Amino acid sequence: MSGDLDAFLGSRTRLRPLDAVAALLRLADGRYVMQLRDSNRDIFYPDHWGCFGGAVDPGETPGQAIVRELREELDLRLGEREFTRFTEFTFDFSFCGFDRKWRVYYEIVLPNSDMTQFVLSEGAGVEAFEAESLLAKHRIVPYDAFAIWMHHHRGRFSDASIPGR
Repeated sequence: MSGDLDAFLGSRTRLRPLDAVAALLRLADGRYVMQLRDSNRDIFYPDHWGCFGGAVDPGETPGQAIVRELREELDLRLGEREFTRFTEFTFDFSFCGFDRKWRVYYEIVLPNSDMTQFVLSEGAGVEAFEAESLLAKHRIVPYDAFAIWMHHHRGRFSDASIPGR
């Protein structure tokens, strides 16, 4: 990581929050595949590791958006049956004149061999990390870090009122 703090902390570029999707993209061995975001002052969290994904286009469902985003960013061809909805975060942007925006996270598990077939067309890099290393040692988009932490520790969450838990 280049450590370009100026692009992250020094930028005054206007940002436009949108509804979005993100992939908790995992290899069969459990590592999370992450994108090193460009050092572009015009994006949220430049030069951070983040989940692949992006904005939902008008008229598009979140499922269609994750399929499109992974095709555009990694040349990964998914059908809608090859992923599972994991969670959704809502962000309140009323402080700046926008309404609430959401980000839906999908779990996608791929064979380890798929890592060698990715064609990165957006971002500065792609790498697979074990959860503990990723969360402890790298600069990660905060909401993506929380989603990964939740996913990695999903077995710790329980509700005795739900049968089978």
